[in-house]
Amino acid sequence: MVKKGTPLPGKKVRGSETGRPVMAILDLASRRGLLRAVWELRRGPLKFRPLQAACGAVSPTLLNTRLRELRDARLVELTHEGYQLTALGHGLYRAFEPISAWADGWTKDLKHSAKA
Repeated sequence: MVKKGTPLPGKKVRGSETGRPVMAILDLASRRGLLRAVWELRRGPLKFRPLQAACGAVSPTLLNTRLRELRDARLVELTHEGYQLTALGHGLYRAFEPISAWADGWTKDLKHSAKA
């Protein structure tokens, strides 16, 4: 059952009344700890405690909330092996890979300009 608070395409979300899919994913992705969980699941399934440790020991309450939202959005599933990204979840991770590459370049640029 999808709870009211999970942003999904076609529904009003924080900052938007349109229900546009891009606004739903921006709302979902902006939630504290959510992208970190996606990032940590990129290599394969993790049980709850190892995922919590990988996420920097985020509180169990917050992680449970984010995992519920990710499951409601069909980005994560729970199997006997643990939490894992679905095909949609892997797609979200791949969509953020260019941002990760940009951040690496940004870091190099900041280090270079600090030396100058």
